[in-house]
Amino acid sequence: MSDEQGTPSAGSPGTPHPEPLRHFGITWVDHANGYALRRIAVSIGSLAAAAVSCLVLRFAYEGLQLADTGSFVTVLVVAMFAICSALAFRHTWDGFGERPDPDRQASLRGLLAIGFVGSLLAYFFRSLTEAPGEKLHRDEYEAALKQHEKRTTRRAGNPSKKRRRG
Repeated sequence: MSDEQGTPSAGSPGTPHPEPLRHFGITWVDHANGYALRRIAVSIGSLAAAAVSCLVLRFAYEGLQLADTGSFVTVLVVAMFAICSALAFRHTWDGFGERPDPDRQASLRGLLAIGFVGSLLAYFFRSLTEAPGEKLHRDEYEAALKQHEKRTTRRAGNPSKKRRRG
């Protein structure tokens, strides 16, 4: 029920189409066209990006030590990155299961930017089991298909010729 590129074929012009995922396109629908390789690449890539990010944070920490800013500032910076990373991990992880509120997303933009390591780690851990966001998109796609099928299913017979009980 899909063509050579892994694109599900539409039965009729109004059939819902799956929403593409970042790095996966719509290969998540039937796990075709290198889906497993893409998951492996996303896992390795997000883990490598998290490791490089931690290395950059380590250089920042060493810079604070060299600047002799004092232990209070160092503790504050380390605590800020740790707390923001934990919050970003949780927010990103929750975003894989349900659509985030756009207003809340906008208000957390700064926190998520500071806690980027947490977001990268959430992406890594989710990609070990599925394409990040796949479950949410699959549920929405299947609901849209059911709704479409329900709308397009024709009734048997002509309702105007229905016998009246009387």
